[in-house]
Amino acid sequence: MTVKPGDNAPAFNLFTDGGNTLAMKDLKGKKVILYFYPKDDTSGCTKEAIAFGEALSEIKDLGGVVVGVSRDSVARHDKFKSKYNLPFTLVADEDCTLCEAYGVWVEKSMYGRKYMGIDRSTFLIDATGKVHEAWRKVKVPGHAEAVLQSLRSL
Repeated sequence: MTVKPGDNAPAFNLFTDGGNTLAMKDLKGKKVILYFYPKDDTSGCTKEAIAFGEALSEIKDLGGVVVGVSRDSVARHDKFKSKYNLPFTLVADEDCTLCEAYGVWVEKSMYGRKYMGIDRSTFLIDATGKVHEAWRKVKVPGHAEAVLQSLRSL
């Protein structure tokens, strides 16, 4: 399945950092930046998380929240969040259900080796739960600003 603008955001109820749970229905009425990244504490993923963290004050002022998603465990998320003082929720999608629902669990290739992994992607979801914009194959530099720009117009 591939989620595109205009679609309803797929429902979920998963564990987050701190051992809490988060469901899509808990986010109703908020503008959600739901971003998928390959792995905690790797260079690109860390830069992306820090960039969203730095933009969080304005995101909140615009009625938004940031939710990061990877297949890492709650314990790994806790370490990552603590190490970089990340001020937003990280969802542990260990069984890949949310990644598959959004169509970001894809075949990748590195040095001729094929494997399954997360395609770095971001979805901006409006306050009614509809996908407003989708970014796939994200390049980290400037991405948080591009998402923020779109949030300003929502």
